[in-house]
Amino acid sequence: MATVTFDHATRIYPKSERPAVDALDLHIGDGEFLVLVGPSGCGKSTSLRMLAGLEEVDAGSIRIGDRDVTDAPPKARDIAMVFQNYALYPHMTVEENMGFALKLAGVGKPEIARRVAEAAQILDLGEYLRRRPKALSGGQRQRVAMGRAIVRQPQVFLMDEPLSNLDAKLRVQTRTQIAALVQRLGTTTVYVTHDQVEAMTMGDRVAVLRDGVLQQCDTPGALYDRPANVFVAGFIGSPAMNVVTGEAVDGGIRLGGAVLPVPRDRLARAAAGSGRATVGFRPEALVACAPDDGVPVEVRVVEQLGSDAYLYATLAGTGDDVLHTSDVVVRTEPRQAASVGDTVWLRVREDCLHVFDPATQLRVD
Repeated sequence: MATVTFDHATRIYPKSERPAVDALDLHIGDGEFLVLVGPSGCGKSTSLRMLAGLEEVDAGSIRIGDRDVTDAPPKARDIAMVFQNYALYPHMTVEENMGFALKLAGVGKPEIARRVAEAAQILDLGEYLRRRPKALSGGQRQRVAMGRAIVRQPQVFLMDEPLSNLDAKLRVQTRTQIAALVQRLGTTTVYVTHDQVEAMTMGDRVAVLRDGVLQQCDTPGALYDRPANVFVAGFIGSPAMNVVTGEAVDGGIRLGGAVLPVPRDRLARAAAGSGRATVGFRPEALVACAPDDGVPVEVRVVEQLGSDAYLYATLAGTGDDVLHTSDVVVRTEPRQAASVGDTVWLRVREDCLHVFDPATQLRVD
């Protein structure tokens, strides 16, 4: 096991106007499970491939433990990678696939058999060792790919969207298995995904990337409760945080014909210079209140999920003074949900209100 350090690591593809990864500064602890998450094209897979030695580092450096591996070939980095498409040899059995890297490394047959048997037991693959990949389900193939990584006993596991080819139910089941497995093995793991739910449920810490730039790296709870900027606030959470921008007035910001209360000190700092402020609030932070005691919204869609219901609504009486979005999502009790076309008055719990500077998009504490 080992730590991993990205020290201002940068990757610029030929003929590209901006870096795919821009001065990434990130330290991953020994045995930590870190998830890189972000939208398509944000640089997360490129960052992983830089760590694996599959992409060049144009500036900065990468270290595994105390060793600078910036220019080291992949085979010299003591890492094992699990790919999105499994990358199994179709003509080999499960046992042969799992032990192939050890065979190339000159490990003796008894030791290969021992390691493969141990990994197969951990992954519940014992009865499939004589089968070929075409006789396995998608989830079983992914476990074989995991087994091939485990038998190598690397310092670092790298996983590039390993669950993206699985159906929704199997994806949920497999992500819990991977999280439990990594915790059991205690191996430093860097995991890439575009699915923020995966990131939040699996990682010890989560690093959010956008356009090659690290936005925030923290525990899942801290990202959810204290997003560093508007992008992180909108990206983390399902449904996403409601984010609106309005004119700063005495006591809050004007949304349509109502005023949403905002603490004066944060409002003053957010609205300095522009007279406007951006606020964010989670769907569960909205509570129903008496008319004229909150902000009115008109319900457009009701989504019943059994344990919860979500109201997709539009701010009533919205005009040009609301810039970011006039739509809000409200989580409510399923048996108390309003109907389409209803106007509901809502207030935001003050301890759940997030304030951002509309110019810099940064959080105002």
